[in-house]
Amino acid sequence: MDHVIQIEQMSYRIKGKSILKEIDWTARQGEHWAILGLNGSGKTTLLNIINGYIWPSAGSVSVLGRPFGTIDLRELRTAIGWVSSSLQGKLYPSDRAEYIVVSGKYATIGLYEDPSETDWELAESLMEQLGCAHLKGRTYQTCSQGEQQKLLIARALMAQPKLLILDEPCSGLDLFAREQLLEAIETLAQSEGAPTLLYVTHHTEEILPIFQHALLLRRGEVFCQGKVDEVLNSSLLSDFFERAVEVVEREERYWLLPAKGDAIET
Repeated sequence: MDHVIQIEQMSYRIKGKSILKEIDWTARQGEHWAILGLNGSGKTTLLNIINGYIWPSAGSVSVLGRPFGTIDLRELRTAIGWVSSSLQGKLYPSDRAEYIVVSGKYATIGLYEDPSETDWELAESLMEQLGCAHLKGRTYQTCSQGEQQKLLIARALMAQPKLLILDEPCSGLDLFAREQLLEAIETLAQSEGAPTLLYVTHHTEEILPIFQHALLLRRGEVFCQGKVDEVLNSSLLSDFFERAVEVVEREERYWLLPAKGDAIET
């Protein structure tokens, strides 16, 4: 399998409105991608299509080497982990941290199966890898938001997915919790047998060096795609955001600032 995601001339319309328009995008094995776009750009719709929750109106989609229309999408989803803050509100707050993690093997809210010893060992290993092993025995509701996000990532990894989607995982985190979570994600990406990662964000500074490719979506269309160091520059992002911005690079990460003299609208 050379292509993890292969999308050709894909569009999605609902009630006569175009949400995604003629998307062409290929993510190959061994590539980690960042997906950047403002609210309303079509990021969530794209993720729902990749996961097989909605069907494209036109074009072709293949995920993990499996063309849509030839596979059971329920089976495909077992190979995809999707971490979204929307999941946090669905979990049982009184469940212990390790229960949250191990339930990922069964894709259930709550634990209704009897996990094997191997399952518990894997859950503990994933918690250790993500720097949250100390949460064992704690209830989910007593964990900080950053700690909860680490548990959700560990939960997604229980099924040993080949593709892991991190959907704005740093949303709502303070600076220090964000950096701790990003450090855990970087460690994960560099580990042996790590899945292909898609990192969805509004913020360029969250795009770690491990994400060497970026897809920029604007109003349902691919504005551009390519290597991060070629895409995240002041000129291109000024065009993308339709206002003058300045990109400051530091340690292979990119901070976005309003360009000097460009007034901030209120």
